[in-house]
Amino acid sequence: MIRSAPARTSSDGPRPDCLNGSGGGRRRRGGSGHEPLHAGMVGRGMLDVAVAGAVFTSPTALQVLEATRAADSGRGVVQIVKNYTGDVLNFRIADEITGDDDIETEIVLVDDDLATDSSDGGPGRRGTAATLIVEKLCGAAAEQGAELSEVAEIGRRAAASARTMSLALSAGTPPGDGRPQFELEDHEVELGVGIHGERAARRGEFTDADGLTDHLLDPLLEQMGLEQGQELLVVVNGLGSATQLELSLVARAAHHRLRGEGLSVGRWLVGSYVTSLDMHGVSITLMPLDPQTRQLWDAPVRTPALTW
Repeated sequence: MIRSAPARTSSDGPRPDCLNGSGGGRRRRGGSGHEPLHAGMVGRGMLDVAVAGAVFTSPTALQVLEATRAADSGRGVVQIVKNYTGDVLNFRIADEITGDDDIETEIVLVDDDLATDSSDGGPGRRGTAATLIVEKLCGAAAEQGAELSEVAEIGRRAAASARTMSLALSAGTPPGDGRPQFELEDHEVELGVGIHGERAARRGEFTDADGLTDHLLDPLLEQMGLEQGQELLVVVNGLGSATQLELSLVARAAHHRLRGEGLSVGRWLVGSYVTSLDMHGVSITLMPLDPQTRQLWDAPVRTPALTW
């Protein structure tokens, strides 16, 4: 699926454009099923085009090629890609083909999932909810007339500094399947679940909102090495069927915990933005803020899913 926004210009001429593809996977998964990501992020101050395959299926290289052509307005295209094998492969193939069209492209790879951080030489961390942050910052920079390379570098710095942990109370059910992708006992939660229903390396005990929030924040704070007084952007994201009340409880618990750790929450986003069909779960994303990223995050945006 491809959605394009009207072409816009700055005082220096056409701006760089932002394209996001959803698909691929360690088992060629991705695609649709994460709504409102990515089509819901198409609009002023964010994406120009979104290209998606079928549910949890990578878009083809030819689809990516046509989306790139649609996005280009003369100053190049930043392609924001979640780190799944199918996505990466098809975007790289498409880039080789777009070279014949003289369209300059830059790929920003999002790999924020802490649960898949390892040193075994595999495909690396999966791309999850930090994709939303990267899309927002890159879109704002492009809207303000930044050069292609600068837009891409802003996205890469954000992806490098953001980390996410997720948990599920129940799995999603693929269309036509009729059965959830995995089963949990009433006292269990899946810790480190993927946004395509991937099983986690371990399970934890179901507990109250404070305890579930600690399940997510403990590894994030341990691995990120944040300094006292660091200002953060925090995204509390629903994975499909978590209610706004549940997400608000997690946000409240996260605020208390982070404040107790001597950290400053500069910006919040709480809602279901990067989902996995109807999975009942939540993710927390932390990203350090600096003056540039704060300004880009605060910049106006008007899309179906995100507006301020």
